[in-house]
Amino acid sequence: MLSAIIKWAIARRWLVILGTIVITLWIFRTIIQMPLDVFPSFAPPQVEIQTEAPGLAPEEVESLVTLPIESAINGTPGITAVRSSSASGVSVVKVIFNWGSDIYQAHQLVTERLQQSSSKLPEGVETP
Repeated sequence: MLSAIIKWAIARRWLVILGTIVITLWIFRTIIQMPLDVFPSFAPPQVEIQTEAPGLAPEEVESLVTLPIESAINGTPGITAVRSSSASGVSVVKVIFNWGSDIYQAHQLVTERLQQSSSKLPEGVETP
């Protein structure tokens, strides 16, 4: 079987060379059109909100800082998930947007919502 293929390729060598050239050109064309990026995105656009609340216990941070921020952020267009964690004196809220969302627009939307909710935060809490 292998010797038959080799005899056929030798007998029709110009056809084999032409096929090789066509396949090589097709591969180069495909490589040129590949969407490559220097820094490919491995995760959807995310905005992280960190707020310091010195002197507050984790339970107080959760109820007085994290929940009002989450309430203000919920309902923002394009949000996939809102994740938060509260520790002693620190609140971290991570807002995850849909794939393809513009990160600058997402940041602007979150900033606008935070400005509206800043009056709900207790005194002594730093600006998120």
